[in-house]
Amino acid sequence: MDTRALDPAARLLWDAAENLFQELQEHFQALTTTLNFRMEEMGNRIEDLQKNVNDLMVQAGIQSPAKEQVVRSLQ
Repeated sequence: MDTRALDPAARLLWDAAENLFQELQEHFQALTTTLNFRMEEMGNRIEDLQKNVNDLMVQAGIQSPAKEQVVRSLQ
């Protein structure tokens, strides 16, 4: 929209709205980046936990080391 045709008060309001929208976009992008990082971090922790549980199951004799892990990874 061409804001040159607006009266000064309307132009100030338009500029304030644009600035607010820009700030909201920046905050949303920062939040999205943070959430993506935390989700990736959580995925890594879950993978580590799964590995530790599998190792404990092997140590307890509940699961054989390589054979069942290969079968599980193929499923």
